[in-house]
Amino acid sequence: MSLFNIAGCSTAPYGSKHSYLTQIIEPQNQNTVFHWVDVLLQQTRDQRIVPPRAAYNFAMPMVAGFLAANAILKDYQEPFGVGEGPKDADPEVAYGVAFSIAAAEVFQQPFLREKKAFLDGFPDSVSKTSGIDWGKKVGRHVVKMRNNDGAEPSEVNYYLGRYKRRQDSLKWSPTGTFYSADPGPAFGSFDRGLFPGHGQIKPWSMRSGSQFRATEFYDPASPEFADEFDTIRRLGAADSSIRTADQSEIALFWEDGPWGVTPPGHFIYIAMQVLQQQATTFNELARSLALIGMTQCDASIAAWDTKYFFDVIRPESAIRQRAEKFRNPDPRVKRQSHWKSYIPTPPFPAYTSGHSTFGAAGAEMIALLQDTDRVSITGRSPDVVIWPQLEGVTRHWRSLSDIAEENGMSRLYGGVHWELDHTQAMAAGRGIAKQAFNDFFQRRV
Repeated sequence: MSLFNIAGCSTAPYGSKHSYLTQIIEPQNQNTVFHWVDVLLQQTRDQRIVPPRAAYNFAMPMVAGFLAANAILKDYQEPFGVGEGPKDADPEVAYGVAFSIAAAEVFQQPFLREKKAFLDGFPDSVSKTSGIDWGKKVGRHVVKMRNNDGAEPSEVNYYLGRYKRRQDSLKWSPTGTFYSADPGPAFGSFDRGLFPGHGQIKPWSMRSGSQFRATEFYDPASPEFADEFDTIRRLGAADSSIRTADQSEIALFWEDGPWGVTPPGHFIYIAMQVLQQQATTFNELARSLALIGMTQCDASIAAWDTKYFFDVIRPESAIRQRAEKFRNPDPRVKRQSHWKSYIPTPPFPAYTSGHSTFGAAGAEMIALLQDTDRVSITGRSPDVVIWPQLEGVTRHWRSLSDIAEENGMSRLYGGVHWELDHTQAMAAGRGIAKQAFNDFFQRRV
């Protein structure tokens, strides 16, 4: 595996405070795969990409890089019709070139300096030239393969008739009023719903965007809804008297708002931290990140399909504005016009939780790749610019499933999700990961 010189990259190199690898990867474990994934994470942060689009952007480059390398090394089966690569091609060179071409497509950023700095780390040879040519071919193949996948028209905040709006008291509406936290972020109110068509993008591993769609949400007049309403009203309020200090820290730790790697990026970050300890080949690592990238993208599609299919109101709107319209006989379902969630309420429907879907898919896939859920790990927040309270904060987990559960529950502690949002999303995320692991990139025999 090459130890290439990346000092010329416009995206900051390993060892820079701007690189996420510095936070989690030991110098001896730095490699081509981690380098290029770090480029994606930094670009997501620098362009302030929102979570569902970030998840979409992660998949194509990771898959393209793996397909280019694997076609040369021939370790795993693949269903995308790439074919066999040239025997004399350098697989790492091919990986980086294919990766950069796909990344340029999804981020609309050429990455010319990043690619040049990467290639300068390899001595000129027939193998390098062949790897460049093959990487270009595979990168373009993957970009063409994803043409007309529904992503482009879904990158607007208009419904365009894709999902029918519900008309009862649970109908989602933009949350107001103005949100701000000191210290922390400030957001305008009454934004349009984010990407109503994202759930109809063509998935990578699912049969359709609705394959893992959740079951129907609670009747707003039911005892179950009354329990949820009261729980979040008390637990998720900005001034909650029952939320513990640890739960408050968890809510901020996993918030992963703008100006960072986003929730799907956070689990890719965790995956790199865990996978560096695994004795693995270059191609095994490329496959692992490709599977994680694919399933994070599909998690976004599944979550956004359920969100806009059911169109369910957020707790803050329900508690502040609409409690009496639910006609729930439970006296706990009452309006509190000054109630405010502890963390910002996102501008799109509640049901189900994107955070929980991303977390369950990511943790389950890492566990399947590791062949164990029992991974003891200490982690920090990748980005603290929004919540300076997290500076120096680390959290410790004894299993990957604990990580996913804490991530999902953070949204309840923050007051932005119902508990059913979390439990249904966790089931979907785990299902997405299991199916992809069993159906894609099996070892050749």
